[in-house]
Amino acid sequence: MVRLKMSRSAKILGPDGPFAQRYAHYEPRATQIEMAEAVERAILDERVLLCEAGTGTGKTLAYLLPALQSGKKVIVSTATRALQAQIVNDDLPWITEALGFEPRVATMKGLSNYVCRRRLKEHYQSRLAKGKTPRSLRVIHEFSETSDTGDISHLTTLSEDDPEWREVTSSSDTRIGNGCTYFDRCFVTKMRQRAEQAQLVIVNHHLFFADLALRGPHPGRVLPNYDVVIFDEAHQLEDIATDFFGIKISSQALLRMSRDFERALEQFESLGFGSDKQAAANLASQMQTAMHEFFEIAVKCAKEGEGRCEVDVEDLHAQAKDAWLRLDSILEALGALGDVATARLRGMRGSPSESRAFNLRDAIDICIRRIAEFRGRLRELMESARGRVVWTERAERGISLTSSPVDLSDMLRTKIFEVIPSVVLTSATLTTFPGFNETSHEKQFEYVRQRLGLVDLVVPVEELVVPSPFDYKSHALFYTPRDLPPPNSDTFIAVAAERIRSLISVTGGGAFVLTTSLRSMHALHKLLSTQLDLPLLLQGTLPKSELLSRFRAAGNAVLVATSSFWEGVDVAGFALRLVVLEKIPFLVPSDPLVRARSLTLEAQGRNPFTEYALPAAAIALKQGFGRLIRSSSDKGIVALLDERLHRRGYGQRLLASLPPAQRTTELEDVRKFWASQND
Repeated sequence: MVRLKMSRSAKILGPDGPFAQRYAHYEPRATQIEMAEAVERAILDERVLLCEAGTGTGKTLAYLLPALQSGKKVIVSTATRALQAQIVNDDLPWITEALGFEPRVATMKGLSNYVCRRRLKEHYQSRLAKGKTPRSLRVIHEFSETSDTGDISHLTTLSEDDPEWREVTSSSDTRIGNGCTYFDRCFVTKMRQRAEQAQLVIVNHHLFFADLALRGPHPGRVLPNYDVVIFDEAHQLEDIATDFFGIKISSQALLRMSRDFERALEQFESLGFGSDKQAAANLASQMQTAMHEFFEIAVKCAKEGEGRCEVDVEDLHAQAKDAWLRLDSILEALGALGDVATARLRGMRGSPSESRAFNLRDAIDICIRRIAEFRGRLRELMESARGRVVWTERAERGISLTSSPVDLSDMLRTKIFEVIPSVVLTSATLTTFPGFNETSHEKQFEYVRQRLGLVDLVVPVEELVVPSPFDYKSHALFYTPRDLPPPNSDTFIAVAAERIRSLISVTGGGAFVLTTSLRSMHALHKLLSTQLDLPLLLQGTLPKSELLSRFRAAGNAVLVATSSFWEGVDVAGFALRLVVLEKIPFLVPSDPLVRARSLTLEAQGRNPFTEYALPAAAIALKQGFGRLIRSSSDKGIVALLDERLHRRGYGQRLLASLPPAQRTTELEDVRKFWASQND
């Protein structure tokens, strides 16, 4: 018998490795070692790895360890900034202490997460001149003088939604680059320099795809060159990539750009140039008229409905062309006016106001660039080709128009999987169920492969499912009642609210009530507020972090929430012991992207329900279920109040994709289970 050589990951994570020797509580986990070895192979052999790692497998350590040991430049891309912080503050220190070395690690976030020294100085001086310096602005000013990173998350004494942040943080619209007076001291510059020097760079999906959409992966102008990318929470990739490969314009952004331009020219007037301000005001007035005309035509070209409404592109081209050209010519005139202003400001070299003129020139240059970028996006959107879907959306402050690619698979394949040597995709929810018409387990990754362009790749693709070590059969009960009305019934919400109240009375609170729409969320919250004498929280009334903090502290709270709480939320322990899922989280069929993707599959002779809607629902349902058991000692109940699970043929397939908890359709069994857990 040939004895295979033990991998480096297995040696380090095994019973004789540094973790076992240093930490008395450490227990080697075969599933974690199996995943770490697969990641090690993917990096060494330059291949793609798809790895579903159930909750509690320790997947972060399983990919960080081989990444650090590889010696290659590695990007780790996570779903959120909170996960970035967890890796940097919790996971990496534990690894480096055990291994006895300090790796070169850097964190990169979007520009809006960093204080801009130039904007801060201009805003601070403006406030001083007016005799108004809010406390929060003074706090930010002091922070900028002592901080090494300028990362606003490090200023914990100030609310993340403080209005002063908008005036002093960096952005692609306001960043000047090498010509800025503060370039060498710039927090963004330093962040990028640290990333260039690091071996491991922690980013989030939004930043990764923003870079990919604008510049391509090698060489990147935001991210440094890299050999390996590891996507954590990889089930979110298609949605986030769609945002960044899309084109979006909004009336709000256009008005904000116009106001910034007028303010810049007010300063220009104070230097002795008067006519340009009036000319800008006249153009701004004309622009608003043309803008309203253009967006109103876009709305008329949209199909009726709520939220996103698909636009008939041919109608848009025919009816909005004249309004678009008028708007474009006005924007061109504004840009030309800015060019004249900056030319005159350059002529002030050597004058007493040279420094002020230099800063003002930079501000106007930024406005000119923003105008040019808006014109480019508008032209690209108006010339949207086949393979894209266009929709309009009304918000409280204006109207937006978006064009998104229907199918990203080719784009992702050519920009990521055929270019980057090694790619690891991991999540607790990457598989759906065996094949689309299969009885084997060979096609559990079929859905994510097709959506992300991982079909017929030249490079090898390894698949691995690492199950959760948690004892769902003993610690969790899945309640799926048969006696509720259908979710589309007029009586569903009222009956569901009463059943939720009964479930909450069993556990004494500690519940997430997760809905599939804002309308259901508000309706259930309203009914529960009259039936419960427990702390009742509602998504949107406070920042997400504050809601979770209050939920944990209360111990018996009930939180009613929708999509953003179905995943990425970690409440371990007794504080969360009941998760109620209002209904199966199917995609909204009327959503323009969903409809376009479904029609594309139909045109290919495929079934959009079984190949798109149902697998997507299975992944979302697994995410919602996954909120309950977050540690080996957690116990509780998950309830799904959707009787279609029993009545429709797809119900058994959805059930097969979920963790192996005990199951019941009877409320009395729920009471007995909870009593048995607390004997």
